[in-house]
Amino acid sequence: MNISLFGNLNGNSILPIAESAARILYNSGCSVFVSDDFTSLLSDLPVSFLPESRLMEVCDAALVIGGDGSTVKAAKNAAICGKSILGINAGRLGFLSGIEKNELSLLENLARGNYKIDERIMLKAQIVENSSVKETYHCLNDAVFSRGDFSRLIDINITSEGRALLDLRADGVIVSTPTGSTAYSLAAGGPVLSPDLNCFVITAICPHSLMDRSIVVSSSSTLCVELKSDINNHSVLTCDGEDAVKITADSKITVSLSQYKARLIRLKPDNFYEVMKKKIIERRS
Repeated sequence: MNISLFGNLNGNSILPIAESAARILYNSGCSVFVSDDFTSLLSDLPVSFLPESRLMEVCDAALVIGGDGSTVKAAKNAAICGKSILGINAGRLGFLSGIEKNELSLLENLARGNYKIDERIMLKAQIVENSSVKETYHCLNDAVFSRGDFSRLIDINITSEGRALLDLRADGVIVSTPTGSTAYSLAAGGPVLSPDLNCFVITAICPHSLMDRSIVVSSSSTLCVELKSDINNHSVLTCDGEDAVKITADSKITVSLSQYKARLIRLKPDNFYEVMKKKIIERRS
């Protein structure tokens, strides 16, 4: 089995995990591939070095060491390549990680093929100007539409299949997948959705309203989002917490179901609700 290892191995907390994981996988009969950016750090290990751009291509499964941000980024790249991914939590929450850093012995089960795959839907956000698609983003967690540089409300209009769905003034709005329902949407007061559902949840960010409720819509729907802000400000789109993109008044953003699905490797028997109880409910109590 070919395993490609991802993560910021320059981090003092991540390098020892990478070294231990590589040895366990090698001793279990796996071929381990790492970015050649880290040749000097891992030269004593039984791994092969390749350009970062080739790691996903050669692997049967990807292993990412880090927090949820690292896992989300790698999971999206893996989904586009049709590969599965396992996260090792080296961050704070690690909600999407399959194992903790003190559970590396479970990697032997990965080498033996003793694991399950959880498929997660993704959403596609496209910026449309003059009836032409300018940018396309695939999101595992969410697409966030928010005010730009100033603390001023923006006007948000959302339609579904050409029919009015939501009009509000707010700091912004989050359109999330079920996977993303435990991320920013949850912090903004949205509901937790089981990751096997085929839907999106729309959650307003600090709306100027006495009513503040999320809306759950089918993932078969195509949403159209239009943003209006004052002349001195620009609304922005942020996909999965990555770099914000400015949205002009002439732009429309469509949100629909992505053709890709993230494939998360599960080595432990815990289901979604047990993980949520451990990492969100009990952690906060």
